[in-house]
This record gives sequence, structure tokens and C-alpha cells, in this order.
Amino acid sequence: MNGARAERLANELREREIDVLLVATPVNVRYLTGFTGTNGLALIDAGRPAAHRFLTDFRYTTQSAAQVPEAFDREIVAGDMLEGIVETLTASRGEKGRLGFDDASLTVKQHARLTELLGEEWELVPCAGAVERLRAVKDAGEIDRIRAASRLADEALRETLEAGLVGRSERDVAIELELRMRRLGAEGASFPSIVAAGAHGALPHAEPRAREIRKDALLTIDWGALHEGYCSDCTRTYATGERISARARETYELVLAAQEQALAAVRAGSNGKELDAVARDLIEAAGEGDHFGHGLGHGVGLEVHEGPRLSRLASEDPLLVGNVVTVEPGVYLPGRLGVRIEDLVVVTADGQEVLTRLSKELTVVA
Repeated sequence: MNGARAERLANELREREIDVLLVATPVNVRYLTGFTGTNGLALIDAGRPAAHRFLTDFRYTTQSAAQVPEAFDREIVAGDMLEGIVETLTASRGEKGRLGFDDASLTVKQHARLTELLGEEWELVPCAGAVERLRAVKDAGEIDRIRAASRLADEALRETLEAGLVGRSERDVAIELELRMRRLGAEGASFPSIVAAGAHGALPHAEPRAREIRKDALLTIDWGALHEGYCSDCTRTYATGERISARARETYELVLAAQEQALAAVRAGSNGKELDAVARDLIEAAGEGDHFGHGLGHGVGLEVHEGPRLSRLASEDPLLVGNVVTVEPGVYLPGRLGVRIEDLVVVTADGQEVLTRLSKELTVVA
């Protein structure tokens, strides 16, 4: 962490005539400073790089010294963190200025307290999304970490499937999968794993049950690893026997065709609405449009759901080199079955890199 991210952010602040940005969301603090503790704030100064500040409490004195780069002046606050912010601002910037804040995360109570402490000469300016826009474009080091998380998750599922599925509970499979990821080096799962068999698979965010997985059904597994702070996300749907219904096979082939066509369309310059339409048009033409209710995908990084979005409601902003997104159409037939197929993809200068390496052909795992 060399302070380059803070400087990119400072450039945006100067364009908006904001003097200082308060960064309080832990994941954004980590992105800018490298700090992984639970109580830290960053102040990004638009005018003076040497004036960037990082504030935390006594518990993290040693940790912050090891993690936070020299681009930040580190301060240990003994009392209230908001009071510490005000003291730092007034000492470095005087009695007036424009302070940006994330209006999507700062509470009403915190906003009122800051207003009271700073006084009328300081203007609080909403700046939601400023750090998230930077985070959406990954650098080479971030992509390496996501790639490693994806490979680790793939290997954990391979090992889990070797033990078979039929006769085990959904919950048992989910627990084993998450344990295998940890044993392979993950910090944990990037989100609670989904293991859903038969009609339960018609719930896009089904929670694994103690119920036994039966033969000749479809089984959806949606899982990811958290590795060195970065997430992976993948979904595969398997058959637990050769005698699944014709409708199940047709639904699988439809989702696979939609997923592969949308995946092939991912490139810099395309946008989330266009990509969503590639998969959605195919599913709607097959008469299953009402059964594909979520968006095509989302960004993945320090969080498993971040920008950019691929959906009917996405912005028309083009994808950029360095975006990492999922492509995950699904068809869900209530009371019957569900199919979702998901890959994790890096947008590159010459197209794309698919990080997920597991086969997408309908595979029987008994």
C-alpha cells in the first residue's frame, strides 16, 4: 500500500472542491490504508498529500503502525473518535472548510454530532460512492488475490464432491465445503454457502437444511472463498442421478446457453444493462422470463457484492479494464427445481479472463 489510492481519491475531491473526505466504512478504510482492524478512520486531504490522516484507538497502536503506510499520519485517539476528527481537522485546516462524508453509511446521529462539533463554518458534503468507484477497478495485485481465492474455492468443491452427495444433508455438504476452504488457506467463506436440492433450489438464496439430499434431483451449490481479504463467488448445479426429469435437463441447458452467451459478451465498453439483456432475452424467448427475477451479476472484490452491477436497473456506464464481475443467470420453478450457473470474470484489455475453472456441463454426482 503506497498511498496511490489515496491520491487518486484526492484528485476527485479537488474536482468537487472538497477539502477533506472522511472515510469511516471499514472496507473502504482497508482499501485506502491497508488497516484490517475494526476501529479506524481515514481523512483524505485534497490539497496536501502529506496531510492524509489515519485515526484509531490504543488497541491498534502496533497493528496500525505495521499496516498503515507512511502516506498517512497515524494518530491514536484516547476519547471519542468524532471529537478526534474535529481536533485533527481544525489543527490542519483551520476553522472552516468542506468535509465530504459517505451519506450511505454515516448515521443521522453521527452527522448531527459532527455538525455540532465543527460549527457553521464547516460544510458537510455528501460523497457516497467515492471510494467504491475506485474499488470497482482492480489493480494487478487485487486480481491476483481474487484469482487465488477462486482457485482455492474450486479445489475445495472438487474435494467435497469426491465424498458424494446423495444421502448427506445440505447442511453437512455446506459445512464440509467451508471447512475445506479454510484448510486450503482461506480466511473463511466469502458468504454463507448455499446448498439446495430439488424444489429447495427454486429459492435463489436458499439456506442449507438438515434434510437429506435425494437421488435423481438437481442440486445447486453457490460458494466462495475469502483469501487475503478478497472474495470469490461461483455457482454450479449438479444432477444427483441420471434419471432427472426432462424439464430439469431442458432448464439446465437453457440456463447454460444464456450464461455462455452473456459471458462471451463481457468486454470493456459493454454495460450492465446490455449484458443482462443478452441472457434475459434468451430466457424470455424460451418462456421462462418470469422465472429469472434477479440481475445477471455484480462486482466482486473486498466485498462479495460491489460495483459494477449487471442488471436491468444497472447504469449505462461501460465496463472498464480491471472490473471483476459475476455472470450468473438462473431459472427458478417454484415447488419444482432451480438452476443457476455462475462464473467470475475479469475484464481485460483484449476481452476477458474467466477465473472459475470447473466444468459447466451437466454432471452427475451421486
